[in-house]
Amino acid sequence: MSFTETTTTSWLSRIKGAIGRIFFGIILVIATTVLLFWNEGRAIKTYRALVEGAGLVVSVDSASVDSANESKLVHISGPVKPLATPQDDTYGIVAENALRIVREVEMYQWVEKSESKTEKNVGGSEETKTTYTYSKEWRTDTVDSSDFKQPGGHENPSRPLDGETFTVEKASVGAFTLDGSDVAPLGSSKRIPLGADQASAFQTSLGVNVRPQNGELYAGNNPNSPVIGDLRIRYERVDLAEASFVGGQHGDTLTAFTVSNGREIFLSSAGKQTAAEMFETAQTENNIITWIVRVGGLIGMFVGFACILSIFGVIGDVIPFIGSIVSFGTTLMAAVATLILGPIVIAIGWIAYRPILAISIIVGGIVLAFLFIRLRRKQPETAALGRPAT
Repeated sequence: MSFTETTTTSWLSRIKGAIGRIFFGIILVIATTVLLFWNEGRAIKTYRALVEGAGLVVSVDSASVDSANESKLVHISGPVKPLATPQDDTYGIVAENALRIVREVEMYQWVEKSESKTEKNVGGSEETKTTYTYSKEWRTDTVDSSDFKQPGGHENPSRPLDGETFTVEKASVGAFTLDGSDVAPLGSSKRIPLGADQASAFQTSLGVNVRPQNGELYAGNNPNSPVIGDLRIRYERVDLAEASFVGGQHGDTLTAFTVSNGREIFLSSAGKQTAAEMFETAQTENNIITWIVRVGGLIGMFVGFACILSIFGVIGDVIPFIGSIVSFGTTLMAAVATLILGPIVIAIGWIAYRPILAISIIVGGIVLAFLFIRLRRKQPETAALGRPAT
């Protein structure tokens, strides 16, 4: 099923849109500049906090709580035990000794996808042909069919049941107590098989035919021929045998520990890990996050500059061939501007947060450049001295 729509945008309308993109681009460049600067500060403060924490942490036996370590940063490893039983009271789903129960619900729905093709006309106008296609898919999210371009015949019913997570409030690691929300994410998931008893509970609640199928439940008349609105329901339990944590000891609990620069430290890992391994992993994660934000910020900055310069391409589109050349040129200009401003902002961030190291790197670079230039100048002189006299 498909539907094609053709729209024409005049040259003056495109100019107005380009003017709007200029303001959007300016805001985006400013926002990404702030983001890049903030990211360098965040990375450096996190690095310093982890270095400080690695020097303060005390590894203790999780089997008992020593009051001498009160308010200290401690590292523990040990067996994990839930202090309650997670359950979905509405449908009577219980998982003994689990940390969490996850209810997943898929609904068979209409999904709209679009594909556009734009052609430029002499005079600067644009003609866009957009083809909308509709297909039926199992989705865990809710697709709002009222936003479809052609909603008639593609209506999705309201979802009668949502997915939900049920986590124990507390769990213990040896003699220590932690929040269940800090422990459960470390565990592994396993399917909870569902049978006729669970199907009966859902059928009573939903008011539709529900049957077991391959360990899950199917709400609908025919699993082999689903219709819009049918549901697939499954449950998973989350279990964890052993875990390691680094945090501040307060009584028999572990919480985030605040270091001298105000950063909080709370590290967690499945299985048995030493404090050194956990801090090393945390530093690696900090570096990865730093580079992700840097790349994202530079891409956003490039988009901002491209938006600012896009008006020149629109002006040139009065003759489409000229407009394409201008647009290519403005794209290169946006890339060059990004490659200039982005590293400068990052460097300023380093100077602001680590001035001694940043200045040392800059001075070192200047010295190396000076030595390289001197070496290049001496080479012709040496060559000239080595020639025989004529």
